This record gives sequence, C-alpha cells and structure tokens, in this order.
Amino acid sequence: MMKYEIKKIFSKPSSKFAVMLLFIVVCVTCLLAVDVRYMNEDGTEETGYAAARRLREAQKEWAGILNEEKLKKIIKENTRISATPQAASKNSIENNIAYSWTQGFYEIRALLNASYADSFQSYDYYRADSLTAKDAWTFYQNRIALLHAWLEHEAKGRFSDVEKDYLIRQYDSLKIPFYYDYMKGWTQLLEYLPAIHMITTLILGFLVGGIFSNEFSWKADAVFFAAKYGRNKAVAAKVKAGVSITTIIYWAVVLFYSIAVLSYLGTDGAACPVQADASGWKCFYHIQVWQKYLLSVTGGYIGCLFLSLLTMLVSATSKSAVLAVLTPFVMIFIPSFLGSIESPVINKILGLLPDRLLQVNTALGYFDLYTFGKYVLGAIPILFVLYSMLTILLFPIIYQTYKKSQLG
Repeated sequence: MMKYEIKKIFSKPSSKFAVMLLFIVVCVTCLLAVDVRYMNEDGTEETGYAAARRLREAQKEWAGILNEEKLKKIIKENTRISATPQAASKNSIENNIAYSWTQGFYEIRALLNASYADSFQSYDYYRADSLTAKDAWTFYQNRIALLHAWLEHEAKGRFSDVEKDYLIRQYDSLKIPFYYDYMKGWTQLLEYLPAIHMITTLILGFLVGGIFSNEFSWKADAVFFAAKYGRNKAVAAKVKAGVSITTIIYWAVVLFYSIAVLSYLGTDGAACPVQADASGWKCFYHIQVWQKYLLSVTGGYIGCLFLSLLTMLVSATSKSAVLAVLTPFVMIFIPSFLGSIESPVINKILGLLPDRLLQVNTALGYFDLYTFGKYVLGAIPILFVLYSMLTILLFPIIYQTYKKSQLG
C-alpha cells in the first residue's frame, strides 16, 4: 500500500517537475558553495579547483595551535604587508598583490578584528592593521572582556543574573589556545546549508501536501473509506509514504550536497573549535566544526520531518492541498517578519520555532537562553528535544484525524 501511495505522488507531472527543480537548485547551490577565489602574486584572480587547492596550501602554512607566539608572528607579518607600497597604493592591481600575501592567515586576521573590536557587536576590517606584537597576549581575554561590557551596557536588562553568569562561565571555560586549520570546506558547506534545508522542506511540503486531501478532491473518498482496510492500513500507508519520501529525499539531497562540497574543498579543520572561525567567534556552545555539521544536518532533518508531518496534518484536517502546501511557507517565512519586532517575549518565542532547526548553524550564534529554576539552557538542545517529541506525537494524531474523516 505504501508503495502505491508513493507511486500516486510521483505519477503527477507537477511532482516530477518539483523534484527536478529541487535537483537544479541543489546543483546551483553546490556551484555557489565551491566558488572559492585565489589571488595570485601578480594581482590576477584565479577560480576553480586549482584556486581552492592553492588557498588550502597557503592557509595550511599557518595551521597549528593559535598561541601567543603564533599571533605575534601573524601580527608582525600583517604589519609588514600593510606598510608595503602595494598596500598603500591606490591602484587595484597593486592592492590585489598585497592582499595575495595575506591569504594564508586571512581567516586569523578576521579573528583579530573580532577580538580587538571596539565593542561586542562591532567589526572593523582594518582593526588588525593597527595592532602590534605586544597586543597578542590579550587575544583570548578580549573575547571575555567584550562579553562583560556587552552584558552590562548594550544588552542590559535582556538577561537575568543567572543567564549572565551562565554566558560568562561558558566563555571562561572554553579551552584555549585554539587549534586553527584550513576549514574552507566546512565554512562554505555550512553557509549554504540553511538554503538547502529550506528549499528541500518547501518542495517536500508540495509533494506530501496532497497525500490526504487528494481522495476528496478526486471524489474518491467514498471508495477509499468503504474499502476493507480504508480506515486503518490504508491510512497508515499514507503516513508511511509521507515519512519515507521526506526521509529519502532529505538525506539524498544533504549527502549529495555535502559530498560535492567537501570533495571539492576538502574536509580539513573538522576538529577545530567553532570559535576558530570568525563566524563562530561569539558562540557560547563548546563544540567542534564536525559537531556543528552533525547538529545542523540532524536538526534540519527533524525540522523538515516535523514540517512535512504538519503539512500532512493540515491536509488531513482541511481536505485542501493548497492550505497544506502553504503550511511550510508560513512556518519558514513568518518568523523573519516577526524578528524585526523588538520584544523579549517575541524573541523567546522565535527562538523555539521550527524554522530554527533548518538553520542550526546560524542559530548556534544566537544568544537565546531559557531558564528553568537554577538551570540555564541554550535554544539548540531544547529545539532538538521539543520537536523530536512533537514529531513523534504527530504520527498518531494524523492517523486518528484522517481515520475519523467524514465523507465529502
């Protein structure tokens, strides 16, 4: 029965087109993710696989423990390059030549900009150029100092004393010095992963949106429910079909995308802490890059499966494929509009909406905290537990809802 339900879904031209569209979008996203540029020493830009290999080689030269001595060396080299005629020139080719000399430690330079920023939320691209080797010893201390200042001023009143203490403890307990390595494969992969999750969820919503409503739109409900197994095995087969389609397509897309990007750019840097990259510098979770990836793809699956089941529930309840297909659109895009409203209550709610599961790698950088007595938790573990339970709960609800449907 389940195979028959799956066959019914993919027998429609619109479903075949949707799958083809998903494949095209994923391929385009792969091309965007692997678009890495390398500047040659003559000021000309190189792209493609050769550029990715050269960038990897350049950044590998600076891999290792990011201690005070390594930071001093980088600051001195950056200062030397900044003082060259090429860096001071108004000619773009000359500037490109100067930039080519910094590519090996460019990502560490971004960390210096973040560490020595004027405030927790500010970022000055040229801040590293004003540093001296004597500043290197405060690199890790600045991260904590900026957090303290932010909590006492810009974020004053946003967190309770217990939550402030939690954030400070998380920052204080982070193991330092960091291990740094080339990690372009992971950073590029994770940057475009939310887009992969969202388009996959929307396409899946379209595919499963008519599983339960089609019997009514085709005026076949009387035959379906009058059959011997119409209100039990046939209903269960529809649920299994929806879950199977969601699971197979989601993991096929994610694995295809991951293998394509990592094969092209490399898997180096998986063991680095997320804070060793500028995008994760402020993160208060103690995880490594490979763990961030696993959390992102697992969270994406839970979120995708939950929204697919929610779409199926709307389909079973409303008997309308249109309303069902709109469900994932609403759940994904409405939070972006509500996010512009400055309200602590709304922010707490937004932090626990299912769209965050589709963008876990981004949500890891948000300071969404929830207090339960003396315990403080970030939003990520709560999201995983909450939507795992809700997903499991949706199975019997969908089954019972459609089983008890009245004939049209």
